[in-house]
Amino acid sequence: MGEPLFVTPVSAEEIERGDGPDFGTFSQFLKITKDSVGGPTGGPMVLRPWQSLMLGRLFARRADGRYKHRQALIGMPRKNGKSALGAGIALYGLAFGPQGGEVYSCAADKEQARIVFGTAKKMIDLQPEFSGMFNVYRDAIEFPATGSVYRVLSAEAFSKEGLSATLVMFDEVHAQPNRELWDVMALSTGARAEPLMVGITTAGVKSDSTGQDSLCYGMYQYAERVASGETIDPSFYCEWWGAPEGADHTDPAVWEAANPGFGDIVAAEDFEAAVLRTPENEFRTKRLNQWTSTAQAWLPAGAWDACEDSEVTIPDGSEVVLGFDGSFSNDSTALVVVSCTVSEDDKPHVDVVAAWEKPQGVGQDWAVPIIDVEDEIRRACRKWQVREIVCDPFRWARTYQILEGEGLPVVEFPQSPARMTPATQRFYEAVLNETVTHSGDPRLARHLANCVIRTDSRGSRLSKDSKGSPRKIDLAVSAVMALERACQEPERTPEPQFWSWADL
Repeated sequence: MGEPLFVTPVSAEEIERGDGPDFGTFSQFLKITKDSVGGPTGGPMVLRPWQSLMLGRLFARRADGRYKHRQALIGMPRKNGKSALGAGIALYGLAFGPQGGEVYSCAADKEQARIVFGTAKKMIDLQPEFSGMFNVYRDAIEFPATGSVYRVLSAEAFSKEGLSATLVMFDEVHAQPNRELWDVMALSTGARAEPLMVGITTAGVKSDSTGQDSLCYGMYQYAERVASGETIDPSFYCEWWGAPEGADHTDPAVWEAANPGFGDIVAAEDFEAAVLRTPENEFRTKRLNQWTSTAQAWLPAGAWDACEDSEVTIPDGSEVVLGFDGSFSNDSTALVVVSCTVSEDDKPHVDVVAAWEKPQGVGQDWAVPIIDVEDEIRRACRKWQVREIVCDPFRWARTYQILEGEGLPVVEFPQSPARMTPATQRFYEAVLNETVTHSGDPRLARHLANCVIRTDSRGSRLSKDSKGSPRKIDLAVSAVMALERACQEPERTPEPQFWSWADL
């Protein structure tokens, strides 16, 4: 068994205080509901070590005794026991939750939501010790001891107002057509002291029917930022199992690494047959838990990672080029530094100076802090010998005039095909040939991963994968412009002129 692609941080102390062991004890009463590799119908549902670790993190508790997490996203390929695990969590929340608890199963449609709910009903039917403890109905399970109820819901979000959920099990989040139902159910937990929403899903396509990021892919990207430390949100938990992008989907070693239950819950023979008859994209999403897109990614998977050298830094006083790509409101603003090459043996080094993105949950009135951006550029010019500050003149003309008036070496770099096509090609070749290094900044990696290549009669250049996409690429654009100028002679004067704060 391999390891998850990433897990958001949970401390050992929080796990020790949590309900993982209690769930483990409760799970000994749960039964397998259908014959499978994991065992026959009616046999005990034995938690695997990876499941125990996951549940220990999911049910972690803070120092004040409350659950650490309010929302969770668990991603894993099909056939790894998601439905049984979800049903067990729902029954645990029903039996051991607060007085008057409300537990719900949700999905894109009612039949999908019934899968987890139906599994829970079968678990009750198969366990004699549960007789008399639960009242089972078509669309509800009651636990009279606490006055709590577990219901299955359809996808029409408008009918869910007035609920007060303590636990929500959201099956196959990737299939949600939009985020309306998720938001309504999240709102329904607001009055509870320690509610928990758990989405269990496979991957899917990145965009929904509107062309925007799907609910699930947006949560996945948010989880990546939390896992990397880019975003701090201790209330959000994610554990994602799957194969890295670009992995050989026909390789049994990849199957095993991506599927925690491979050879135990999941039959290896099933993969051998499925890979021959399943379309590649379908195999990747359902069996390897990889996201797919209708557009072609720019950089090959793993190419940027291969250029990482975290031991390399750009020393103070070094000759550099700054790349700047700015916006005012809903997009992001980026400032990247690239060291200039001194000899043919030198490798330019790329790093992020600063980036500004609209925070999660902030309204449309958010704007980039222009003064902060200008001050950050000035600080970078005090730290290094800045040969050029390359930037697209669109929208930020006032800032460029101010900085030029202070003597800073601003150089306009319009993002036209004539400029961006050769710059894009240079960056691409440098990455593939590993003639550039970087520090592994997760923000830059994310922006590069969001880039696709658009080609027309004017040439190839970077783009988002769809018009109006919320996925940011500004750090990538800044890096491309800065690398292009760092590998060229300066534009401003025949003899290089360096600006420093002491010149003012």
